[in-house]
Amino acid sequence: MMILLKIAIVLITVLVMEFVAWFAHKYIMHGLLWSWHEDHHDPMHKTGFFEKNDRFFLVFAIPSALCYMLGSFYPSLNLLFFVGIGISIYGLIYFLIHDVYIHQRFKWFRQLDNKYSRAILRAHGAHHAVQTKYGCESFGLLIVNPKYFKKRSEWAKAKVKAQAE
Repeated sequence: MMILLKIAIVLITVLVMEFVAWFAHKYIMHGLLWSWHEDHHDPMHKTGFFEKNDRFFLVFAIPSALCYMLGSFYPSLNLLFFVGIGISIYGLIYFLIHDVYIHQRFKWFRQLDNKYSRAILRAHGAHHAVQTKYGCESFGLLIVNPKYFKKRSEWAKAKVKAQAE
């Protein structure tokens, strides 16, 4: 029974991290720490392979490392170890989808071709269509607005229809 609890903690943490990442992206990266995130939206600010935006890797790695350590060092906090695993798994998923698949920073896999992967690309493309701090949409990564499962040409039709209602 304890193994099921540990698996559940890991899976729930991965799911919760999507919302943590959405919140951090919308209100921190596009807010107080825009100076770190700006070069990710505007290639003119980028110098070299790394971006200032890569600092956020550390921001998310610190809570994971703390969970690993606290869960390992203190028996009463041992379940935090599995929270750390969940954060790490989400970080790996984020890295593979965002940095490898979407931005092609590494040429490990080029083009996945299914409805979900195309929707992720469309949503992220819509987010990056705005190169400023304000006016962006689609701050999440894994949970995609249903409109992005449609072709771009259908978005305008849906927008006109929604405005008419």
